[in-house]
Amino acid sequence: MSKKTLAILTILIAIILDQIIKIYVKTNFILGEEVVVFDWFRIHFTENNGMAMGFEFGGKNGKLFLTLFRLVAVVGIIYWLITTIKQKVHNAVIIGIALIFSGAVGNIIDSVFYGVIFDDSTHKVATLFADKPYGELFYGRVVDMFYFPIWQGTLPSWFPFVGGEPYTFFQYIFNPADSYITIGVVLLFFFSKQAFPKEAKKKNQPTDFLENEKLGTR
Repeated sequence: MSKKTLAILTILIAIILDQIIKIYVKTNFILGEEVVVFDWFRIHFTENNGMAMGFEFGGKNGKLFLTLFRLVAVVGIIYWLITTIKQKVHNAVIIGIALIFSGAVGNIIDSVFYGVIFDDSTHKVATLFADKPYGELFYGRVVDMFYFPIWQGTLPSWFPFVGGEPYTFFQYIFNPADSYITIGVVLLFFFSKQAFPKEAKKKNQPTDFLENEKLGTR
C-alpha cells in the first residue's frame, strides 16, 4: 500500500467513524443522558461550544474565532501531510498526521454544520435535518460522549489545588476526534526523528562538521 493510499484510508475511516458515533449519540440520547458500560467507562452525552474536553473559549465570538482557526490549521496540516508523504518516513508518521487532520476535521464538521442540521437535545432526542435547528452555520456545538471516571475519591489535603476535595480521574468527556488528535501527537512523539527530520539534521550538523574535519574532508 502506498503512503498516499494509507493516508486517504486513515482519514476516510477516522472521519466517517467519528461522525457515525456522534450522529448516533445525538439522535438516540437526551443531553446529559448516561449509559454505564463499566464502572470506569461510560457513554455520557454532552456538548460544548469551545475546545476539546469541554473547555469554553470566549463566548460566541470566541467560538467563531476557534472554528476559523481550525479551518486555517487544517490547511496547514494537509500541506504538512502532502509534503511528508513525498519523503521516506515510517508509516506511523503518515498515520499520526492523518489522525490529527481527521480529528480537526471531525470537530469542524460539528462546529460548522450541526447547528443547522439538528434541533436541540435538551429534554428530548434531537432530529437530524430538523425543520427548526438549534443554531446557525459556524455556531454548532461539538458532541462529546466518552467518559472514563477511572478513579473517584478525595485527595489528601496536602495535594496542590484540589487537595481535600472530591476528585475524579479522568473527569473530561471527549469524542473520537479528540482521541485521534491525541493518538496522532503520541505517534509523532515516538517517531519524532522521522516526523521532523530537518530539526534532527540541524542538531547533528556540528558533530558532522567535526567528524569531517578529523577525516580531512573539509
